[in-house]
Amino acid sequence: MFLPIRTNVLPRRTPYVNYALIVVNVVVFMLEFGVDSQTGQLGYRTWVRDFMLIPRVSPWWTFVTYAFLHHDFWHIFFNMFFLYLFGRNVNDKLGHWGYLVFYLFGAVVGGLGQAVLHVSPPAPTLGASGAVAAVTGAYLVLFPQTLLTIVYWFFFIGTIEVPALYFIALKMILLDNVLSRGRGSIAYDAHLAGYAFGIVVTMILLATRLVGTSNFDLWAMLKRWNRRRHYRDVVAGGYDPFSGAGSRQPVVATTVKKTVAQMQKEAEVRELRTAISRRIMERNLGEAANLYVELMKVDSEQLLPRQYLLDIANQLASNDRPAEAAWAYEQFLTHYGTYEHAEQVELMVGILYSRYLHKPDEAVKHLQRAAERLSDPGQVRLCREELARLQA
Repeated sequence: MFLPIRTNVLPRRTPYVNYALIVVNVVVFMLEFGVDSQTGQLGYRTWVRDFMLIPRVSPWWTFVTYAFLHHDFWHIFFNMFFLYLFGRNVNDKLGHWGYLVFYLFGAVVGGLGQAVLHVSPPAPTLGASGAVAAVTGAYLVLFPQTLLTIVYWFFFIGTIEVPALYFIALKMILLDNVLSRGRGSIAYDAHLAGYAFGIVVTMILLATRLVGTSNFDLWAMLKRWNRRRHYRDVVAGGYDPFSGAGSRQPVVATTVKKTVAQMQKEAEVRELRTAISRRIMERNLGEAANLYVELMKVDSEQLLPRQYLLDIANQLASNDRPAEAAWAYEQFLTHYGTYEHAEQVELMVGILYSRYLHKPDEAVKHLQRAAERLSDPGQVRLCREELARLQA
């Protein structure tokens, strides 16, 4: 037996929608059951059957309501456990409204999968498994390289850490829902449809950049694999990447003479970049910010890694250096505009331009961009209040 109990990645923002979905499911479950006045036995209340999904019999809205009903304690316990485990980070990545829509559509697709693929006579279907499978599929795509801590027990009990990609794909999808089909009254087709929906839709969101990509998600992994495949094909065709000999046109090297001033500038840039990296590794962000300002004076085209630049921009803002902070934030947005929380950076730049640099036009431009994507209620309110003040 294998059970994942935690992941090594935590959400940056509180996943309110995920928690709300868990609460709603638990409350509905507590309302489902009552004691029969005649038999004295615990059973479903009369209204519950009207909200179950019975393919080709139930009305259309039961494709959503069935996902908030559960058969017994263990049914809801495991569904809510996996929703808590995987849903927090997916909620953080998709945003609150995006996550809610994604979850509900996952429930609908799971119900459709059960209705279309299940060949047995129509039977009542209930449970959040299809929606939770969609969320788990999204986690596989967004965080495939994160480590899941797995509890195992056979003759003894222990824990191991397994990459999410392998555990979800091999254990949860292949073993539990493909190779184990036919065991009990489990809605395997709803699970598989949910997984398929979560994986495919999330890949599309990453490919179209509707959701910010990173170097660690499945889309980035596939792109790296494709580059390696292309490289192997080129080498197999006779091209030598070291000598340039083969079917590809070799690159002609040219000698560029550099002035003493250019060489001194390059040496200073290298020294400053190395010092910045060292200070950030030491968590001395104040000194790293000072060195960044010096680097911009030497060569304003220099670009730091994404997290380094964001940390330095935040440090400059906290040190009451609004002009330099705004420059760093602008550079960040120019080169890392697909960052998943770029709207928060837009908000910060807008506040700097509005309150400290007195550039209302620039402030409005950034605040309007932020307002389109912000999901946190407090940040949305701050952004709108600032816009209203500037446009008054």
